[in-house]
Amino acid sequence: MSKSSRPVVIKKVQKGGHGAHGSWKIAYADFMTAMMAFFLVMWLLAGTSKAQLEGITEYFRHPTSISFASGDKMSASDSAIPGGGDDPRHADGEVRRAAGEKVFSATASTSRLRAARDQLQSLVRQNPTLAALGAQLKVDMTEEGLRIQILDDSQQSMFRIGSADVVPRLAHVLDELAPFLNKAPYGITISGHTDNMPFVTGLGGYSNWELSSDRANAARRELVKAGFSADQLIRVTGHAATMNLGDKANDPMNRRISIVLLSESARRSIDSENKVIQDNGGGTTAMSVLNAEQHSAASDAAKAPEAQPTPVKPQ
Repeated sequence: MSKSSRPVVIKKVQKGGHGAHGSWKIAYADFMTAMMAFFLVMWLLAGTSKAQLEGITEYFRHPTSISFASGDKMSASDSAIPGGGDDPRHADGEVRRAAGEKVFSATASTSRLRAARDQLQSLVRQNPTLAALGAQLKVDMTEEGLRIQILDDSQQSMFRIGSADVVPRLAHVLDELAPFLNKAPYGITISGHTDNMPFVTGLGGYSNWELSSDRANAARRELVKAGFSADQLIRVTGHAATMNLGDKANDPMNRRISIVLLSESARRSIDSENKVIQDNGGGTTAMSVLNAEQHSAASDAAKAPEAQPTPVKPQ
């Protein structure tokens, strides 16, 4: 075949023209969706309380504690498909949901108390009155909450010998602590403790039980005078020498005032106890937020000069 007889193939390349201009719409739609989601999250956060924000923060710090406690049952209330089990009432799923909520609440409570502990330690370092206490001020975490203990030592006592009279040093310490205690997230309790040195029997059988209760109540009065809100006070108790710190029951450090910033679970436990007693017609719990006037009158009578109970050793 000759070259002149070969077919001629002509390729035509068609240009895209304006067809590609629609791709920007997809990118713009993605951008607008992201912005809408962002502003929706910001709107939700604006209506969230401080406690809820702290709980959310704690969740993202320790997500596994919630995941392991709640498993795949968290959707039990909303759906009968996986997560609710075979029970149409979703009973199993609800149990797991409740467990997860308790863990979430306990974690948030612990986080708030740890923050309070850090704040208190910083306050002690910066405040000369508190720093001067040295080993006589102990701060630790317990099951009940953040505990602050103000102890006696062999050289200095927080109360006058054998009485509930607050010495100026303790008064100054409580004055400095009052603003901090007002920030307690779930309220506080105050308890008084003594060593095991007994009183000689006096008017009305005044003993370490009365003394420890009177000292706790005296500390309460000092805090209130310093601006502490009475609404934050949940319970005032006296324990005599039943909760010694060391092996020696007569050790001076057993004479102390203990202030506890309650955890959420401890506060609920106290509230439940109070409710049970009230429902049974018992009124408020014994030794719960003492009546200052009546108790002070009884204490003054017990400490009257003509019948002053004399301790065998300084209390």
